[in-house]
Amino acid sequence: MTLDELDRTARPLGLAVRGALHPAPEDAAPEGTGTLVLLGPDEPGFWDLFKSSAEYRDGRPHPLDRWSKRVTGGLGAPFGATGIFPYDGPPYAPFLRWAARCGTSWSSPVSLLVHDTAGLFISFRSALALPTMLDLPGTPANPCPTCEDKPCQTACPVGALAPGQDYDVPACVAHLKSANGAACREGCLVRRACPVSARFGRLTEQSAFHMRAFLGE
Repeated sequence: MTLDELDRTARPLGLAVRGALHPAPEDAAPEGTGTLVLLGPDEPGFWDLFKSSAEYRDGRPHPLDRWSKRVTGGLGAPFGATGIFPYDGPPYAPFLRWAARCGTSWSSPVSLLVHDTAGLFISFRSALALPTMLDLPGTPANPCPTCEDKPCQTACPVGALAPGQDYDVPACVAHLKSANGAACREGCLVRRACPVSARFGRLTEQSAFHMRAFLGE
């Protein structure tokens, strides 16, 4: 098996390989892991697959997390892989560290993670800890240094995400809940402003789903 073969197997299920690494002891991967593979939504087809799932329609809490566990488990089982999930904890798996180690994600000018193909829309639904060491691809270029306008720096209407500061979560939440926050409730304007994000294909309906979850609705 190769990473490309794993990616081709994952995409009809709604997931895609978004990075991979050979973990070192300090990466806190499960013992015996040869390759750690990060999985994220395969946009835009992921959303329709998720909406048609039993998890989405059964009315129970955390439908996307439950969907991710089922789909990741089915994907990894033939390869003897262990599924790892960012919401299981504490302790929580160090997904941000793993993402940086993969060489496909970096810290953006507004400190959010940016991915070479997903932009600021990058998210990880799960990881697969494979017992075998797969060949890793070359490292792509960070898109931020060559982004001329850097629209992410000025896209937040209340400055909750801006260069040189921590994410101001209270300001973000207050704006989202206000009458002026309608556009942001359809998806973070900073994430949408990223030129790489704009090419990624995430649907507005999906972004709105995540914003409702962020607000606890």
